[in-house]
Amino acid sequence: SKRIVLGVLLPNRFQEAVKFQELLTQYGCNIRTRLGLHEVCDHKCSVSGLILLEMYGDEEQILELEEKLRGLDGVQVQKMVFEEPAG
Repeated sequence: SKRIVLGVLLPNRFQEAVKFQELLTQYGCNIRTRLGLHEVCDHKCSVSGLILLEMYGDEEQILELEEKLRGLDGVQVQKMVFEEPAG
């Protein structure tokens, strides 16, 4: 069994937010955990965002989501795959 985590960097979270959210909704049953990070300080709120997705379920659907995320303009996707020990 594998544990897959996708790291998604949205360079302009305001520009891609709607398309991104539509994909997360479409593949919602394959997302176990979602964590959004963006930089905030007293003077500004960063336009970029980093989202970590812990995936669940059918690996083919997870790969489908990964490819669709990569198709969004300027979006970067990194994947971590952890092999669960048998037993």
